[in-house]
Amino acid sequence: METEKQLAKLGLFDAKVPRYTSYPTAPHFNNDVTPDTYRRWIEAIPRGAQVSLYVHVPFCRRLCWFCACRTQGTSTLSPVAAYVETLKAELSLLKKSLPEGVSLSRLHWGGGTPTLLAPDMMEDLAANIFEVAPLAEGGEFSVEIDPNEIDDARLSVLAQAGMNRASIGVQDFDDDIQKTIGRIQGYDITRDAVDMIRAHGVQSVNADILFGLPHQTQERITESVQKLLSLSPDRVALYGYAHVPWMAKRQQMIPSDALPTPQERLALFEAARNLFLWDNYDEIGIDHFATKTDGLSVAQRAGTLRRNFQGYTDDTADVLLAVGASSIARFPQGYAQNAPATSAHTAAIREGRFSTSRGHRFAGEDLMRGRIIEALMCDFRVDADEIVETFDVSRAQLNEMFSNVMAQFPNVLALESNALVIPVAARPLTRMVARAFDDYDMSKAQHSAAI
Repeated sequence: METEKQLAKLGLFDAKVPRYTSYPTAPHFNNDVTPDTYRRWIEAIPRGAQVSLYVHVPFCRRLCWFCACRTQGTSTLSPVAAYVETLKAELSLLKKSLPEGVSLSRLHWGGGTPTLLAPDMMEDLAANIFEVAPLAEGGEFSVEIDPNEIDDARLSVLAQAGMNRASIGVQDFDDDIQKTIGRIQGYDITRDAVDMIRAHGVQSVNADILFGLPHQTQERITESVQKLLSLSPDRVALYGYAHVPWMAKRQQMIPSDALPTPQERLALFEAARNLFLWDNYDEIGIDHFATKTDGLSVAQRAGTLRRNFQGYTDDTADVLLAVGASSIARFPQGYAQNAPATSAHTAAIREGRFSTSRGHRFAGEDLMRGRIIEALMCDFRVDADEIVETFDVSRAQLNEMFSNVMAQFPNVLALESNALVIPVAARPLTRMVARAFDDYDMSKAQHSAAI
């Protein structure tokens, strides 16, 4: 497993594999989950429980060509102001169904560009959220921040509202790459934003950086990572750029012939990975890095690391609520996704109902397979005792599942101390191993780019 040739033989460079931020993955959702289903699941939350809440703001001042998120461009704040009113109405609906005493273990504003909101909109939105449920003691309030779209006034409002973690999108600091992907954001702008965030007392800073971008070389990604490290982020997500122009039309602006080969992508990842490790960051799962004191590192050492739609998390809440167009909620019963189009979402809320348009009800082996996949993605091992004790499966059945998967990866996986283990050298194959447990992906259909 130490050579590129062995990885190629096992199909790493040809595979298109889900990122497994959920199980089943969103392409397998159906129309069986309705607004009434969503409401009943909310009402079933235990009184006094801690839950997470995701707020989606699908607006950007400019649309970056590399981005495949559900966003829309706007040159004025009028549609954003109208959308905030819709969010407030949706929060009011949520409050009517939410049992008493519920608090928020995590609150995350994502997008799009949440910092596109004017200060008064931010203050109004935060106040409405905390009328629904307060932030629990020790809770985390994080916001995705565009360094091009932030100032002292907005940061002041966010800090006063309780924001204690900021997430900065970097992608790459190279000028040529930024022009090619339609994301102009210099190092100085990013550094100033981070300094301003910390000046407002927000000490926890995340950053996202991409590998596999057009014109990216090992030298260029090395320079970008070194610049990022100079900002001392607490947590870094090193994501692989997924080129899917048939899904995200704006990616047609990016020249396909400038993209690195799959083999070059792996080399780019390794170059960046080594820099984070040399700087004493802990490696978290397949694509995150964190300081020793960050919550992800603490959770990894404690065996409580989890995975959700935002990637790796130390949040152990059973429920993730979601407001805003296209956002996805998770319950012990299943997933519920809001209408993807802002217009359809707004129309439903104005009619006094949730906009839930699709989702998935857990059934059969869903929870068991989901936990196996999560354990592989988080810990690179599946503890057989945990699975047998938690789910309705015999040890013989589980051993058969393990054997079938090991046969697909001969001389790659290992059984150690009653656990299925992905050795360090085989970790580039983690998503492929996880897919082998995916009962909805028997055809191994292409969902997203592999590493």
